[in-house]
Formats: sequence, C-alpha cells, structure tokens
Amino acid sequence: MVRKKIKRGLRVSRYVIYKETLVDYREHFWSFIGAFAGIGIIAFLQSLQLSRLENIFLIGSFGASSVLVYGAIQSPLAQPRNLIGGHLVSALAGVTVAQLLPDIIWLTAPLAVAISIVLMQVTKTLHPPGGATALIAVSSGEKIKAMGYLFVLSPVLTGACILLLMALLFNNMTPHRRYPTTNRFTSYIRGVLNRNRD
Repeated sequence: MVRKKIKRGLRVSRYVIYKETLVDYREHFWSFIGAFAGIGIIAFLQSLQLSRLENIFLIGSFGASSVLVYGAIQSPLAQPRNLIGGHLVSALAGVTVAQLLPDIIWLTAPLAVAISIVLMQVTKTLHPPGGATALIAVSSGEKIKAMGYLFVLSPVLTGACILLLMALLFNNMTPHRRYPTTNRFTSYIRGVLNRNRD
C-alpha cells in the first residue's frame, strides 16, 4: 500500500516536472512579438512627444504588465479588468497621496502602495504592476507630481490601453492562445475577430 503510493507520487512528480520543463517555441514567439509591439508603441509615442531624458510616458510598471499580459495570459491577474483597473486605481492612489501629503518619501511611498493594494482588492482588479504605478506617482520627481491627475489619464490609462490592444491582437492570432479568459468578453472578442477574418 505504501509502496503503491510512493510509486504513484513519483509518477505524478515526473509528469509535473516534464510538463513544466517543456519548451513551447510558438508560445515564446507570440509572447515576444506582443511585448515588443506593446512596449514599442508606447516608446515610439514617448519619443514623439518627449525628450529622451523625460521618461514620463514609458513607466516601468508597463514592463511588469507585459510579462503578465503577453507571457502569463491565463493568469487571473493578467485579464483586461485587472490590467486597466489595477493601473487606474493605483495611479489614482499614488497621485492622491502625492497631492495631499508633504514630500516625505518614507511616508508617501509605502502609503501609496498600501492604498493601491487595498483599492485593487476592493475593486477586484488586482494587478501586481499597479503597486509600481502608485510608487512611480510619488517617487518620480517634480515632472510627474506637476502633472497631477493627468498622470492617471496619460501615461497610465493610455499606456495600459495600448498594452491591452496589443494583447488582444497578438494573443488571439493562433488557435493555441486565447486572451482574455473571461467568458463574456472572450466571446465578444472572438466574434469580432471571426467577422474580420470572413
């Protein structure tokens, strides 16, 4: 009895290790293309509007979002509601903290991140890069602070929408990848894509 359980456990372990170490080149290819296009468009818009020294539009949290929406597309944290909502409520939290409190980084930074986490939990839009968005709003210097709530609209909302559009395009180009995984939204997107193919 014990020997059978051990053998079964070993078989399950081998299978899990095998599945986890498989390399799917198609999956990696589409992850690369999506991330390249999404970040590339944001960077291009940045280069048109701002000098190289002012990385306002190309915020670091978009890199982390790209990992989720192009590389872990089945994750609940990578879904459109989480991507857009998480960045949006986090940016609102960060800007509000920056506007209301004096510039004391040991107070504003943890408060902005903590508030953003709670807001994402309450709104069911948990997206880990959102914490970085809140942190950027309070720690990135005077240029972003001077933008105030415009920071929420651009770069945050604009950039998140660009990442989402690229994710919808590149994550649905093959039958092996489907994004988003939520049923109602997925049905709508598939319908639109199928109409465009006909």
